[in-house]
Amino acid sequence: MTPTRRLFAQQSLAALGAGTALAASAASSSVSSRRPALLLPRRLQPGDTIGLVAPSHAFFEREPFELAFETVQAMGFKVKPGAHLRARYGQFAGTDAQRAADVNTMFADDSVAGILALRGGSGCSRIVDKLDYDLIKARPKFFGGFSDLTALTTAIHARTGLVTFHCPMGAAEWNAYSLNNFRQLVMEGEAALLRNPTPERGDALVAKNDRTRALRGGKARGHLLGGNLSVLAGLAGSRFWPDFRGAILFLEDVNEPIYKIDSCLSTLRLAGALDQLAGVVLGGFTKCEPGEGYGSLTLDEVFDDYFVKPMNIPVYRGASFGHIKRQLTLPLGAAAEIDADAGTLQLLQPVVLTQA
Repeated sequence: MTPTRRLFAQQSLAALGAGTALAASAASSSVSSRRPALLLPRRLQPGDTIGLVAPSHAFFEREPFELAFETVQAMGFKVKPGAHLRARYGQFAGTDAQRAADVNTMFADDSVAGILALRGGSGCSRIVDKLDYDLIKARPKFFGGFSDLTALTTAIHARTGLVTFHCPMGAAEWNAYSLNNFRQLVMEGEAALLRNPTPERGDALVAKNDRTRALRGGKARGHLLGGNLSVLAGLAGSRFWPDFRGAILFLEDVNEPIYKIDSCLSTLRLAGALDQLAGVVLGGFTKCEPGEGYGSLTLDEVFDDYFVKPMNIPVYRGASFGHIKRQLTLPLGAAAEIDADAGTLQLLQPVVLTQA
């Protein structure tokens, strides 16, 4: 066996043990040369300007724009709207060229400290090949959103190494829990412990909300990747597909029948994304129901088939992200430790530059 083949064999054996923290670290190291070097954005500070863009759907009323502006200002920031924020092309907020131009312009604008999506919907996959990734890498800054924005947060991280953020959008409800978690990571630069709100049971015997459940217990370390499942699956086979080996995969979805969830997970499996994961975190799968027909697997059964039966890695369900009221901010590319029994993700380092 040649030294090169011997090294590859050693790395492959290390990756097979990704269920432990040590093996996950080894797997991550073995593929680090295949991924761009990690690039951190500068932390956001009160008084910074946030560029508000709409890479997906349009709003058809005036009030959502007003609420989004007021929300970002109440967070302590100034707002700079994208040139085409109020544009419309069918269901989209402008043509593909207009929506991509707004994102590229915000990265090029030195007066803009960070970029936040106005809303999700659909359309980001239409512009993912129209972003200027050399520009983004040269001028890294905060970029956040979730749902359909998964196409852009994933592609930007995969092509540049920039840590991007699965977080509430401008028109979302920024409640105390969501805002506090965002501030910890993005404004204060904390290597925070990411966990659900403390379940409140009121006068009920047991709490029913904000619960996590370990599907397979244990701890492991890896880099965070993921977002909306159906959007992520749509990137499979493209040059915007990240390297999932050694990763902690986080997933959520909304309004998809269970057979579609199953199909999307099959796409991830066939694309190799599930081969050497360190762990899995499942968030909200809101209104993902059986639909019509003769019957359906349950979500429990689907998750068992893809994550529990074939893998010996930590997996937990019920994490507070997705199309739900109170949301965690999750940094793509950041090193973290999953504790499936506790239902937590511990960041292992700050995910923003705390000094200029």
